[in-house]
Amino acid sequence: MRLGALAALAGLLVACAADQTGSVLTPAVIKVPEQAPKTTGRTRSDEADHAKLVASFGGEYRAPAAHRLISEITDRLVRASDRPQESYAVTLLDSPVVNAFALPSGRLYVTRGLLALASDSSEVAAVLAHEIAHVTLRHATARSEMALRSQLVSRVVADVLNDPVTGAQLESQSKFTLARFSREQELEADTNGVRVLAQAGYDPFGAGRFLDALQRTMALKTGNGSAAEPDMLATHPATAERIALVTRAARRIGAPGLGTDDRAPYLAAIDGLAYGDNPGEGLVRGRRFLHPGLGIAFEVPDAFAIENTRNAVLGTTPEGSRRLLFDQVEASGDRSLEDVLRATWNDAIEAGSVENRIIGGRSAVTALSRGKDWTFRLAAVRMGETTYRMIMAAKGATDPEPAFRRWLESLRPIEPEEAAALKPAHLRIVTAAPGDTVEGLARRMSVPDRAVDRFLVLNGLQRGAAVKPGQGYKLVVE
Repeated sequence: MRLGALAALAGLLVACAADQTGSVLTPAVIKVPEQAPKTTGRTRSDEADHAKLVASFGGEYRAPAAHRLISEITDRLVRASDRPQESYAVTLLDSPVVNAFALPSGRLYVTRGLLALASDSSEVAAVLAHEIAHVTLRHATARSEMALRSQLVSRVVADVLNDPVTGAQLESQSKFTLARFSREQELEADTNGVRVLAQAGYDPFGAGRFLDALQRTMALKTGNGSAAEPDMLATHPATAERIALVTRAARRIGAPGLGTDDRAPYLAAIDGLAYGDNPGEGLVRGRRFLHPGLGIAFEVPDAFAIENTRNAVLGTTPEGSRRLLFDQVEASGDRSLEDVLRATWNDAIEAGSVENRIIGGRSAVTALSRGKDWTFRLAAVRMGETTYRMIMAAKGATDPEPAFRRWLESLRPIEPEEAAALKPAHLRIVTAAPGDTVEGLARRMSVPDRAVDRFLVLNGLQRGAAVKPGQGYKLVVE
């Protein structure tokens, strides 16, 4: 488990928590890894905050070719912007979520998940131009002092990293301006970004293509694309309005085909890029979750889609009527599992529902809790020296016990041979040969389901499109 998203719990479990009184649907405490300060002209405080932010996104991702390309794109955009004297230090984040953001201090962050989704340099440039525009247009300073506090950084530290003291300190500093921008500011940054994109020589239609790809990939993750997502849709909603706006802005500049997309050099730079979860922090394989480091695995019931975050594994059904959470609880071995369960759950546990059980040779305690709009099944399970918490919520009065029991009984240890056989997924760029088809290339993908849809989204293709011989395409392989 790792932090793959800033708003994972808020997004996927907010509906469950909303009808409770301070209910604790939150993951366990984690420790922020220490990182040595870098030798730059920035202050020690800047470097410490940078380290915390990088740690919250899984650390820095080392990919020299991709980093070099992103830095070149950034420099090109800045030279074409209204503040060409500025410079940005680019950091690639080891996170599969799709996100990017810029700080007025000269920090620019891009996740490997964003690089994997983009199909060419102009699409990445469109995202970076939008983020740089927020800084260039001084959106943060145009807002009131309270409104421009660092909502993103403080939420990472206070809520996700469970460090409210540092979170409060960051909230009192105005140098971070990652707060959710207003609708008007987002649209202004979109328009400005498209203009700078074209002035830098990139295809201005790249902005619309990327926003469309973002919506489509979110739809694949949620089943219907309507649920809140813990990545760019949390702070940069890719609405139809924004897609229409950037498309109109591009058309005012010229017809499609203007500028360059640098597709081939871009694909070459991301060939071999890690894709999806880091095996050392747990892997999602369809409905299965496997964590070699913790030595555990489980399988969720049918219809659940699960996502691995730093603090927890989260799951939801497509319509959002059922949700689940799995996390690790810090508890001493002499504390009873019932005490652990009650201490980590703020709502009332139904009288007589607490049950001590032995599941797969392991001690467990289960219980039932009923909120106003949701019914919860809870469990605390001890495996060796570690205690895990499992929560399943069903909307309404329906008890999710049958599905919850199957999930609980699926929790098991991973054998060393099984752990050793787990391989990380990565992108492989292949050149389409005569006779190749979308379906044929999609069959070579190591993905849990909907291979054709995932291939199309990953390569910026619409349904019914044909692959072009001699052109490069992204595949997800192990």
